[in-house]
Amino acid sequence: MSEGCEGALYVVATPIGNLEDLSPRAARLLGEVSWVAAEDTRHSARLLRHLGIDKPLVSLHEHNEASRVTALRDALASGQDVALISDAGTPLISDPGFVVVRELRASGHRVIPVPGACALIAALSAAGLATDRFLFEGFLPAKGGARRQRLTAALEREETLVYYESPHRIQATLQDISALFGSRRVVLARELTKTFETFLDADAETLLAHMREDPNQARGEFVIMVAGAEPRDDETQALVEGEAWLAAMLAEGVGVKAAATVVASRLGGRKKYWYQCAQTLKESDA
Repeated sequence: MSEGCEGALYVVATPIGNLEDLSPRAARLLGEVSWVAAEDTRHSARLLRHLGIDKPLVSLHEHNEASRVTALRDALASGQDVALISDAGTPLISDPGFVVVRELRASGHRVIPVPGACALIAALSAAGLATDRFLFEGFLPAKGGARRQRLTAALEREETLVYYESPHRIQATLQDISALFGSRRVVLARELTKTFETFLDADAETLLAHMREDPNQARGEFVIMVAGAEPRDDETQALVEGEAWLAAMLAEGVGVKAAATVVASRLGGRKKYWYQCAQTLKESDA
């Protein structure tokens, strides 16, 4: 456990479904800490009972997180080790804990991660979508307008897009994705590591139709993964932009050589090429 006089906060990942996914290190630490800060003490009490652990549990959720900082700081200062856990998966990932970790680190206390299950990583690892770059957006807004605004902001992102969604809003969210992303590939991961774990892979419209045919597919917690936008052809874009600039400058009476020099300095490329483009544009307008 902790070295020296002060204790440490252990940020402990817990299973997202299958209890066998709890690491031996996590189980050992939960049994060794002085007490456990949990998102839902009733939920976490069942996990501790399963492990045969009897520890004091203190609630730490989005409504009381800031007020728990002082108690945690005092506990660590007195030499107590504390574990922070959420209802499932890795704390702070769309779960409470950010305020506590930020404040304790700012106070010089040790915060130690104990890695384990995380729904977004588990989903990505089996989805067959690009994982070299991805954008995790957590839960989308509940209201339709705000949700569509958030989705629209990511339309041109080339990374795989990852969202969490509840069973109450999954169909509305798929409708919005269908309207905005069209035939873009979507992979839906449901009930990860649990008995009815399911991966569905199609465009959003097809997934929505499948869900309406089989209402069971709308149950459980979801990770939605949307393929990133196709990479933009920067060279083609530069050519189009350059020709537009050339045409505008020529129309204003700028000479061919001067126009080519301006475009080359702004967009790069050989000045000779832009000079030839400008000359062609001038001749076509003659």
